[in-house]
Amino acid sequence: MMADAEHEPDDDERGPLRRCIVTRERAAPETMLRFVVSPDRIVTPDLSARLPGRGIWLSARRDVLETARTRGAFSRAARGQVVVPPDLDAILEAGLVRRILETVGLARRAGQVTYGFVKVREWIEGGRAGLVIQAEDGSPDERTRLLSGARDLPIAVVPTAAGLGAAFGRDHVVHAAMSHGELARRVRIDSERFAGLSGRAVPGSSDQSGELG
Repeated sequence: MMADAEHEPDDDERGPLRRCIVTRERAAPETMLRFVVSPDRIVTPDLSARLPGRGIWLSARRDVLETARTRGAFSRAARGQVVVPPDLDAILEAGLVRRILETVGLARRAGQVTYGFVKVREWIEGGRAGLVIQAEDGSPDERTRLLSGARDLPIAVVPTAAGLGAAFGRDHVVHAAMSHGELARRVRIDSERFAGLSGRAVPGSSDQSGELG
């Protein structure tokens, strides 16, 4: 249940946790959404949590974002009127997908990712895969076959095979796998934030935080 959004947000951004201005729940900042108010009073997403200014934090959920937009929570948190972009949800979703694909590109250059059904299956069977990435518009049956016997693996879902393919310099890629480590952890967290905002399910993502460290 959501708390009353009339509460003032915490000003202190030090420490390990941040408080959502809508639910009042505290969570690790990397799992949440940070916003700042630009000089012209526009609410601006800060997905990397690096922009200057006092942060406004939300849990990464579609209903929380909608509540913040419709009940004036951003203005109260900013202590003054602000402009909330009407397509803020689309901006956030596109930004998270872009972050996922950029991290996949970093992993490709570091030799920490592979793609294609056969190679991904080899990584899964060999225990090398710490995270599986799948394109939502790929064949559901093929995606299920790929994960046969490995359903506990964390999965990141991206909207299109064309988008995932671009990270590999290919026309399209449906399946990819990343080795255990920090880059895989980043992709998993951004995928979960994207899923929370878009309403998509991320199979295998629950209680997997210890798998990628």
